[in-house]
Amino acid sequence: MTPNAVPADSGFTGESANDRLKQSWDNWFWGSIMAAVLVHFVVFQFWPNMSADDVSFAASEMEAIELPPEIEIPPPPEAIARPATPVIAEAEVAEDITIAPTTFEDNPVSDLPPPPDNSGEADVSSAPTFTPYTVAPDLINRSDVQRALEREYPPLLRDAGIGGAATVWFFIDEEGRVQDTQLKESSGHAQLDEAALEVASIMRFTAALNREKKVPVWVSFPITFQVR
Repeated sequence: MTPNAVPADSGFTGESANDRLKQSWDNWFWGSIMAAVLVHFVVFQFWPNMSADDVSFAASEMEAIELPPEIEIPPPPEAIARPATPVIAEAEVAEDITIAPTTFEDNPVSDLPPPPDNSGEADVSSAPTFTPYTVAPDLINRSDVQRALEREYPPLLRDAGIGGAATVWFFIDEEGRVQDTQLKESSGHAQLDEAALEVASIMRFTAALNREKKVPVWVSFPITFQVR
């Protein structure tokens, strides 16, 4: 017996809920149609000018995009030729061949250049050059140099607050004496460069040492003029 079945001996003769729903289906359907028609009528009666918003857009300015140039693909490289197959040559070598002597006595050579003259050392004082040393020369008259800086400072530049640094080459002999001075790097003002060379002429140094031997050297030092 199914769950919704009604026993025959129960005496029940009324209609079930399912039967009542089937009978009222037509009323629900036509009632819904009438309600929908009534709602549409009310909407068009009270809001006759309803319209959808315009969501479209238009481009105000167009820009042309330049395409990149086409890449030309180079042709493939030519095939490399295969090397020739080596061929073993057949040659007969005489067993009595000897190598000639290579000594000067057996092979005299004429018109040889003279040997280099190493009797004297190269002159390094002619121009600034690299000179090896292990102990650099040291300035020994700093107070005199300070007074010279104040004395040689061009008054016009000093009063205007203009300073600068000029780098000067010094050639210092074995006794620490300055034998030559040359301008290496300008300060940007010709008057300051001339004053720097004047100050350089009074500078005194200790001798440079290459290990334990006093040697002449080229060294460079900056000479700075500044307003205090």
